[in-house]
Amino acid sequence: MDVKYLHTMVRVKDLEKSIAFFELLGLEETRRTESEGGRFTLVFMSPPGQPECPVELTYNWDGDEGLPSDSRHFGHLAYAVGNIYEMCQHLMDNGVTINRPPRDGRMAFVRSPDNISVELLQMGDALAPAEPWTSMENTGHW
Repeated sequence: MDVKYLHTMVRVKDLEKSIAFFELLGLEETRRTESEGGRFTLVFMSPPGQPECPVELTYNWDGDEGLPSDSRHFGHLAYAVGNIYEMCQHLMDNGVTINRPPRDGRMAFVRSPDNISVELLQMGDALAPAEPWTSMENTGHW
């Protein structure tokens, strides 16, 4: 049986805030669909050069009363990054809370504006432990 990954879909409450968040992670918009009849917008965002690995942001024009909830029914999105410390600093500089700091030089968790849990993993070997990350406490949950 052949299987091919297509995308991960997440519902978002504020499309522009969600797009901005995923742009901070380095993703780019690769496709957009507007459905007047269905009253929704789909925005596909992928890492550069990886259009086959998108996250689909689904925005319902008439709102979604359940968002943002703390639902974790699908788990999380995960992205490998070139330097986890630089990425976490970049996100913090842009107002993103680091829920699970990369104390181990390997893994961190953040949340999107819609409470979507996003795991960041260091490409290759873990970086050497470094401050301020090693002494930074968890914030909230992921």
